[in-house]
Amino acid sequence: MHRRFLILTALWSLLLAVVARAETASLIHIDGAIGPATADYVTRAIGEAARRQDQCLIVELDTPGGLLDSTKTIVEQFLASPVPIVVYVAPSGATAASAGCFITLASDVAAMAPATTIGAAHPVQIGSSGTAEPPQDDTMKQKLENYAVSYIETIATKRKRNIEWAKSSVKESAAITADKALELKVIEIIAKDTDDLLRQLDGREVNHRKLKTAGAKITEIPMSTSELVFQKLWRPEVMFILMLVAIYGIIGEISHPGTVLPGVLGAFALVLVLYMGAILPVNSAGVALIFLALILFAIDVFAPTHGILTFGGIVAFFVGSLMLFDRSDPAMRLPLSYIVPATLITAAFFLFIVTKGLRAQRLPVKVGSETLLGRKTPAVTPIDSQGGKVFLEGCYWKAVSDSPVGKGQIVEIIALHGLTMRVTPAATSSAA
Repeated sequence: MHRRFLILTALWSLLLAVVARAETASLIHIDGAIGPATADYVTRAIGEAARRQDQCLIVELDTPGGLLDSTKTIVEQFLASPVPIVVYVAPSGATAASAGCFITLASDVAAMAPATTIGAAHPVQIGSSGTAEPPQDDTMKQKLENYAVSYIETIATKRKRNIEWAKSSVKESAAITADKALELKVIEIIAKDTDDLLRQLDGREVNHRKLKTAGAKITEIPMSTSELVFQKLWRPEVMFILMLVAIYGIIGEISHPGTVLPGVLGAFALVLVLYMGAILPVNSAGVALIFLALILFAIDVFAPTHGILTFGGIVAFFVGSLMLFDRSDPAMRLPLSYIVPATLITAAFFLFIVTKGLRAQRLPVKVGSETLLGRKTPAVTPIDSQGGKVFLEGCYWKAVSDSPVGKGQIVEIIALHGLTMRVTPAATSSAA
């Protein structure tokens, strides 16, 4: 009897352990603009949650938007995920704007914390891979809007959410609070924290599977080192700073040859800028204005215009920096706190470093043997092609001349070969 009791106790403990092990959920945080690193992070997290057989993957979201390519990747991963996806717009004050609205609507269960917002999904910048694009005309903007409307309608239809509001979030940039979103059936849950979220998820049927999340253990999946680095680098501010480093380094090396380090740093920064330019939505007009500013600065170095071209360069650089990224998209906005100091520093860099360096290279030589060229002195002895002597700078120099020179005749030094001077009669120096 005692043995049976021990066996039953062991079986019961094993059963409890299995049940406890099944009641787990994974959690990831998306805070900031949606980009390639975010898409990689989500893809990896879904794979890990599936391997652990978690009850669900909770995506805590707070984003102003991001790139369409990365958003599409995340949406596709959500729709194909073997693990129920719960997007939780949190903490209070967070927003799921633009790309975040698409991502929230694509989840199996959409939840929001109190005092959060969702919406404003109008395609402000819907370029695919961030390549530099010309300004969009009305026809192109309409095509992009129609595409975004059909895309978000497809998502809302798939997840059985409010289709009309989803379309209005694109057409009219509609944004609503958590309470309104629950009322309009845009989301399913308002939860004050993750524990409250798990309690409300418990017993909910998702994809013919009843969730068991009450008291489930949450395991956070952090970003990997590479994802974290690229997430931090993938910012307009970082690309802007790297662009400045590339400009200062390369031009600094040209104006001060041989320093090496500025050229190496500039080249390295330029490679990173080109890589990021293939990802971020860079405006070609902004890039053109910045290059125009550099050209104006450079011209003013060689042909001083009393500051007119320098002033034009400052204006072109400032306007180009404003246009470099789409300021109407919060995720891609380059703050004025970066643009104004960068404009002033760039102007000072050209005025006081590049200008001084290039002008110093154009000054006449003041030391060394080159200072003897063009000097005139009387011949100490007759000079011919075989040789002779001149006296200069307190020394007797061997001198040769293609034209015979008499003793005492004034000669001009036209070349120096070691300790031998090549001279010509001063009277014929202009002809030579």
